[in-house]
Amino acid sequence: MEELLAKHRKEQKDLQARITQKKKSATKKSRKGINDECDRLQREVSERQQAEIAQLNGEPEQPVDGLEDLSLDASDEVRGSPDQENTEPPSETTSSLQSSSSATPQSSSPRPKKPNRQKARLARRAAEQAAQSAIAAEEAANQTDHRGNEKEVMDGVFKRLQLKEVEINPDGHCLFSAIACQLDKQGMSLKPDPQRMILQPSTQSRIDTVASPKHDGYRAVRAVAADFISDHKDDFEPFMEEPLDQYTRKIKLTAEWGGQFELQAIARAYGVEINVVQGDGRIETIKPGDEQESKQVIWLAYYRHTYGLGEHYNALYKDT
Repeated sequence: MEELLAKHRKEQKDLQARITQKKKSATKKSRKGINDECDRLQREVSERQQAEIAQLNGEPEQPVDGLEDLSLDASDEVRGSPDQENTEPPSETTSSLQSSSSATPQSSSPRPKKPNRQKARLARRAAEQAAQSAIAAEEAANQTDHRGNEKEVMDGVFKRLQLKEVEINPDGHCLFSAIACQLDKQGMSLKPDPQRMILQPSTQSRIDTVASPKHDGYRAVRAVAADFISDHKDDFEPFMEEPLDQYTRKIKLTAEWGGQFELQAIARAYGVEINVVQGDGRIETIKPGDEQESKQVIWLAYYRHTYGLGEHYNALYKDT
């Protein structure tokens, strides 16, 4: 019985894999036909397995249709008419049938055991679960390791360009914190050149109250980027999906993530060139917009998959 159940489990596993593959390849038009075919396959395998279990347990097979009618007709032919029964001795065939019939009730052979349906049902369920686990494991093995691939590519670029990475806290301020660290590292002030922009009093206050560029310098950089966008709204507003005042308020006062607008505003406000190393190895360069080449260069690493919260920027320095 154990060998048969093991064989049934394997058949159920193989069938489940076939059914899963058929359903995955189904289209909207062919889905109903494939579902019907899958139900038929499942029913045929189930019926065949139940029949094999019944045969192993010694259950009698069901009689063929019409067999009982044939036996009754044969008995009538043997018995004949009442007159014949009184005048003719019973034939050999009749005696043998009567003898067999009278012996049947006295048979002491044991009744066959019924198949354990609960055990067979549990075996089928275990086989289905094993098949599903195997399919899930195969799908997981075929998935692309975006995080590992991104990190491998980035490390290769860092090594080639002799860049050293500095981790920035992934708290929503990472772009502005990385810029503040870079400005401080290169001896630049968080306050832009007055010839480039005139600061609002609230922004000047934020710059004056920064305790450490590495820890809260992002407050100053956020305010500078927001003010620059407001002062040059014709360059930014046509590309925004919300009112400019609402957008710049979020950049200045909340942990709203920074992106392309803020990189352009920061490069132009501080007069620096910003190079962003991408996860696929590309380097995006944002120029300050001046005709004269900028002498100050800031490097950033931009990740899309490596950090759990999503997009993230780290600071990069030339490894000297």
